[in-house]
Amino acid sequence: QVQVVESGGGLVQAGGSLRLSCAASGSIFSINDMAWYRQAPGKLRELVALIRSGGDTNYTDSVKGRFTISRDNAKGTVYLQMNSLKPEDTAVYYCYANGRTSYGQSYGSWGQGTQVTVGS
Repeated sequence: QVQVVESGGGLVQAGGSLRLSCAASGSIFSINDMAWYRQAPGKLRELVALIRSGGDTNYTDSVKGRFTISRDNAKGTVYLQMNSLKPEDTAVYYCYANGRTSYGQSYGSWGQGTQVTVGS
């Protein structure tokens, strides 16, 4: 079983910065993709940023140039540095990781979410 736990959300004024962290733990053999999703009230969950095990990254257009995703493969952690935050970035942010367990099974695990609120 693989657990994913986020931290680092909070309240910030527009133009400010926050850094989210996420750690995967448990019966992990490998971690392939790690990603951040977000879900605002009344909206569908959307992919914010993804980073593959080799370091390739993808960002949704609305955060390009403002957010940076990074990971520490040795620690099984992923980070999201969010700069120049806007009120429309307000959402619950979820961490996601996939890969293989020590038992050879594929997994895809979600964190419980962390609230990010950007005041205008």
